[in-house]
Amino acid sequence: MVKRIGILTSGGDSPGMNAAIRAVTRVGINAGLEVFGIYNGYKGMTEGYIEPLTRESVGEIVNRGGTILGSARLPEFKDLDVRQKAVKQLQKRGIEAVVVVGGDGSYRGALALTEMGVNCIGLPGTIDNDITCTDYTIGFQTALETVVECIDKLRDTSNSHHRCSIVEVMGNRCGDLALWSGIACGAEIIVTSETGFDEEEVLGRLRDLDLIKKKRHAIVVISEKITDVDQFAKKVSLNTGFAGRATTLGHIQRGGSPCPFDRLLASQMGEKAVDLLMQGIGGQCIAIRNNKIVAIPITEALGMPHESRKPLMNLFERLV
Repeated sequence: MVKRIGILTSGGDSPGMNAAIRAVTRVGINAGLEVFGIYNGYKGMTEGYIEPLTRESVGEIVNRGGTILGSARLPEFKDLDVRQKAVKQLQKRGIEAVVVVGGDGSYRGALALTEMGVNCIGLPGTIDNDITCTDYTIGFQTALETVVECIDKLRDTSNSHHRCSIVEVMGNRCGDLALWSGIACGAEIIVTSETGFDEEEVLGRLRDLDLIKKKRHAIVVISEKITDVDQFAKKVSLNTGFAGRATTLGHIQRGGSPCPFDRLLASQMGEKAVDLLMQGIGGQCIAIRNNKIVAIPITEALGMPHESRKPLMNLFERLV
């Protein structure tokens, strides 16, 4: 039976990662395991930046954003010789299995380590909600609340000055933050990679909102990496009756104390991960599907297609 396990956080940080670290550590210790924190993701694993965790060292962190273990990206981890160095660092300390908290890139590293004899379990830690096998990722709900709070404040000032606020939110290739926050905030237009972006069509809709619907303000929520929002805001000012203003929320979306949902989700997923490792199971990732915590093979999870958000977009169109 496994006696020593490690935990790391990888890729972009997300609120709730600390709750996952706490859960893995305390569930593991209560089950008689020794738990080690691997600092700065796979980079720290390769360099041997690994220290024991105790009940006390993970105390008072469940409400903290970010990750006490730090995070870093290591593209070189795909190379076999780099992974072999990491495995040697684990073997030196007798660590037999690892919980990896991160996105799909982190999952690929976890799968590769499992294939090398170190059982790994992945937890979905990302604000983007772009892990297709799970209904929600750790951090998404908190980031959503942050976005909604910011857009609500922008609406107040937009209404005072006959403005159109173009709000760029994070999400990488996934439009969930834009779509969910847009509906929650009553945005007039939502643009994601799934909806596509027709600049002239959006400008036309804004002109209609101004001239026909007599709107005093407008909110456009757009996912990152779709267009230059500053340039688009200038075009809104030139081609509609609104004064265009661009706001890029940026990394503020990753910060802040995790909401209760993310704390609970991270704790449940951490518990499930430890239970699997104690059974000698690796190469799995934890998900919440239909309100149940389940384990899915990483190979299967990485191959799942993205679920269409058309039902939510249809709802949005019926609300505007």
